[in-house]
Amino acid sequence: MHVILGPLFALTDIILGIFVWVMIATVVMSWLISFNIVNTSNRAVYLITDILYRLTEPLLVPIRRFLPNLGGLDFSPLVLLLAVYFIRDVLARFAFEIGV
Repeated sequence: MHVILGPLFALTDIILGIFVWVMIATVVMSWLISFNIVNTSNRAVYLITDILYRLTEPLLVPIRRFLPNLGGLDFSPLVLLLAVYFIRDVLARFAFEIGV
């Protein structure tokens, strides 16, 4: 059983780690767009923004339903990052506990 669980935990941790970086890139890109540093009329910027939006938005929408409206501040990426770090920690502790 450890032959399967070890690589499965490692793969899950890698995927969650990549998602953390995608989430950070999404936040940075939204700041760059809102401060008019980059322009979405540029095709490359539009494609990068669209990919990041499609990867993160399905997970952010349910979180936004529960958070209060704070005007221009959106704390849903922070909540999602905290949830991802929590899941990574739980998986690491579980893997350590079962000896993988």
